[in-house]
Amino acid sequence: MQPGNDVEIGDHVQMRKGHPCGSDEWTVIRTGADVKIKCHGCGRIVMLDRFEFLKRRKKVIRRLDQDELLLLRAKE
Repeated sequence: MQPGNDVEIGDHVQMRKGHPCGSDEWTVIRTGADVKIKCHGCGRIVMLDRFEFLKRRKKVIRRLDQDELLLLRAKE
């Protein structure tokens, strides 16, 4: 995998196009062959294949550190 093409659960990302609700910020809630993201504006959940997600992602705004990631996984 090329550098910059990694995606992790809990990443706060900005997409190239805005959602119809007006927000362009999303949180990654599942990874794998597909990536599931949740809109910060309306809460809508969308699943994209990994290639499409990486193509549409503009930048990673915030990445969870290890402690936050462990807390997130403990809640599941």
